[in-house]
Amino acid sequence: MSEVRIAAEPRSEFGKGAARRTRRAGKVPAVLYGHGTDPQHITLPGHELMLALKTPNVLLLVSGLSDGDELALPKDVQRDPLKGFLEHVDLLLVKRGEKVTVDIPVVTTGDLVSGGQLAQELTVVSLEAEATHIPTEITVDLSTLAEGATVLVKDLALPRGVTIAGDEDALVLQITGVQEVQVEGEGEAAEAEAGEETTEEAPAAE
Repeated sequence: MSEVRIAAEPRSEFGKGAARRTRRAGKVPAVLYGHGTDPQHITLPGHELMLALKTPNVLLLVSGLSDGDELALPKDVQRDPLKGFLEHVDLLLVKRGEKVTVDIPVVTTGDLVSGGQLAQELTVVSLEAEATHIPTEITVDLSTLAEGATVLVKDLALPRGVTIAGDEDALVLQITGVQEVQVEGEGEAAEAEAGEETTEEAPAAE
């Protein structure tokens, strides 16, 4: 994973009014914490931060701090529920070589087997990885899966040095048969029609 350098400025004003002024200036209020240090209240350039956050679990190299550059991971990103702009970001300090637990997206590739239907239960999985080697995604090749196949967390192909942090027996996805679903649906429809015919044929009570 590449590092994205981003310049921070110290923040001394707090409250909703100060936050609005910061955002009007094109910046985002943020807090940098971790490793037993006192939280550092900073602002970050809004456009650069927005672009960086398009990468899941992006590793930020935060410059402009009193103790020099620091590595950090976004842990809580608050956005405006209507307009979607960044309101506030919490950043967790990390060190090179340190193991961190992160949620990684699960992405599917390839074509389904003919007649198959994808049922994906998990879109992210919790994994432990070295802070500077966090995978951007975990892929599952659907073309290698037969109808009826299931993929558990423990079945995922993980990069070297990455381990499972959550339930390894959790279901990620399964391939079901469309034809089976249709047959079941047709059977239910047939039963319903039979019930209607029986009702219509029943003699009226005198």
